[in-house]
Amino acid sequence: MDIEFVRSRFIKHFDGKTGNIYFSPGRINLIGEHTDYNGGFVFPGAVDKGIMAEVRPNGTNTVMCYSIDLKDRVEFKVDDPEGPRATWARFIYGMVQEFKALGVDVKGFNIAFAGDVPLGAGMSSSAAMESCFGCALNDLFADNKISKWDIVLAGQATEHKYIGVNCGIMDQFASVFGQKGKLMRLDCRSREFEYFPFNPQGYKLALVNSKVKHELVGSPYNDRRRSCENVVEAVAKQFPDKKFETLRDVNEEELEAVKDKVSAEDYKRAHFVLGEKERVLAVCDALNAGDYETVGKMMYETHYGLSKEYEVSCEELDFLNDIAKEDGVTGSRIMGGGFGGCTINLIKDDLYDKFIADVTEKFKAKYGHAPEIYPVVISDGSHKVC
Repeated sequence: MDIEFVRSRFIKHFDGKTGNIYFSPGRINLIGEHTDYNGGFVFPGAVDKGIMAEVRPNGTNTVMCYSIDLKDRVEFKVDDPEGPRATWARFIYGMVQEFKALGVDVKGFNIAFAGDVPLGAGMSSSAAMESCFGCALNDLFADNKISKWDIVLAGQATEHKYIGVNCGIMDQFASVFGQKGKLMRLDCRSREFEYFPFNPQGYKLALVNSKVKHELVGSPYNDRRRSCENVVEAVAKQFPDKKFETLRDVNEEELEAVKDKVSAEDYKRAHFVLGEKERVLAVCDALNAGDYETVGKMMYETHYGLSKEYEVSCEELDFLNDIAKEDGVTGSRIMGGGFGGCTINLIKDDLYDKFIADVTEKFKAKYGHAPEIYPVVISDGSHKVC
């Protein structure tokens, strides 16, 4: 992001004074989709694209917000019980309310922000916004700084309460805790995590954006979550002597035992989640061994499961995955919640240019527009820039 651009917009739309600038990244997730809200493992990393905001307290009880990208301005009172209608402004409103609930004495402020993390591409622009706003509120208003985990959970609560998405914690976690050159294996139940150096010599990571936009509010995302909960409930009834909180607690044998007691759809979705849990652990072992071919194999298996079992792919994403296979790309899969967005691709250096050319030409020929390509650089999490 261009600091001077954000600052120029802040000066123009407020009183000419400057504030502090904060940045929070979007994220990639190498492996582990739809496992976070099932108590499983994920493997994300922060990237060099995200949300940048300039913020300055204004000495009032009013929050004055300007979205540079949307060219839209919204104001609301810190103690407004309803909040603004504009969805983008509700991210700011939600973080203010969650910080107040944590005992932070949030006052009015001016904020202008912009982003270069693609919307609808599965890179968690919403979590980047929440984390950026949380980083700013913590720096400006918290006498006793809240923890990084508090910021993560405030972001998740904002999604739940003010946006209407029942997300897990992976996106906010990656945005807040990311470190340059490292991926993280997060246990979504215990919140324990471990950094893994990610330096695939001879390979590149790239996202290919289908430019098919997804909207998770009121979408099949919440339906998938209910399917998983249905299976856990059935397993708990079948095995009353064992405690089952999420699909994390269910094994293959227990799932098979209730196959005739749940819908075929619920069974397929649970089967994917159990397989994905194991694939994340397999990728950890492969990375420790420097075995990127196994990493790629697991990525392809994940795509198949997301497409055929969890059913969150679409024609365009499957087409991108097929091109990757044809070109000998080491690994490729849907990244994000699904229903559009990107594939993430692990590509040998000597195949990179050919793959980018092929996927651009073939996708444009079939769908009438070229996909967008984003080389990925693993980067630092939320921080104050200046």
